[in-house]
Amino acid sequence: MQEIISYFIQNPTALYVAVGLLNLCIGSFLNVVIFRTPKMMEQEWHHECQILLHPEQPLINETKLTLSKPASTCPKCQSTIRWYQNIPVISWLALRGKCGSCQNPISIRYPLIELLTMSCSLIVVAVFGATIQMLFGLVLTWVLITLTFIDFDTQLLPDRFTLPLAALGLGINSFVIYTSAASAIWGYLIGFLCLWIVYYIFKLITGKEGMGYGDFKLLAALGAWMGPMMLPLIILLSSIAGAVIGIILIKMRGENQPFAFGPYIAIAGWIAFLWGDQIMKVYLGG
Repeated sequence: MQEIISYFIQNPTALYVAVGLLNLCIGSFLNVVIFRTPKMMEQEWHHECQILLHPEQPLINETKLTLSKPASTCPKCQSTIRWYQNIPVISWLALRGKCGSCQNPISIRYPLIELLTMSCSLIVVAVFGATIQMLFGLVLTWVLITLTFIDFDTQLLPDRFTLPLAALGLGINSFVIYTSAASAIWGYLIGFLCLWIVYYIFKLITGKEGMGYGDFKLLAALGAWMGPMMLPLIILLSSIAGAVIGIILIKMRGENQPFAFGPYIAIAGWIAFLWGDQIMKVYLGG
């Protein structure tokens, strides 16, 4: 292992190539996670509701959905997608964005997520180099990409991602990877409470829920990774992005509809994670 690390330190080009190729594959896997996780959660909710409301009835017998089973199929013709049709980006281009059996269009979002994952991961490598900070930074990047697209699609930020992300941030910072242990704990607490207070005040004034608890948990997780000093920057960046895009959506739709705020927290958190110190220095004139 030490020899591999030394090789990548001495050969940055090899590191970039390895990370780029690996993260194209990771991006392909994230597509599966983004698509299947809400469906898995819905299936679990149906089972729980049936047990709660009709405990005397036998459970509905349906195939349990996981990230690996059943095999991926075309939503139109139900033909199984072969391994060679799942090669990141290349397969989509070779198939010209269509199913190999029925020619049903395949969304361009799939290769774009693969390319996004690769691009963001290479940026993490450029910022941190071949270090332990880079490795954990890649994990944070993957989770934030997953949460961003799930929230865009469903307005859900699943606990199965936000809570382990927070726990990992607290755990790695016990070894002072990005910040001190005390700073990580305070970042987690303040990150949760600051949005919860805003949520509660808004609910008292309007009687409406302005955001979900998933937003609190995501900001708390980012606080656990970076400490409390980055939280104002994350809130500022996410609020600006959310306000601008929210106004655009209102203009396009012609009505005021709820929209996901989690993606803007995730994007702002990723920016703060990589360049927060530099942005704060420029802002403070340091």
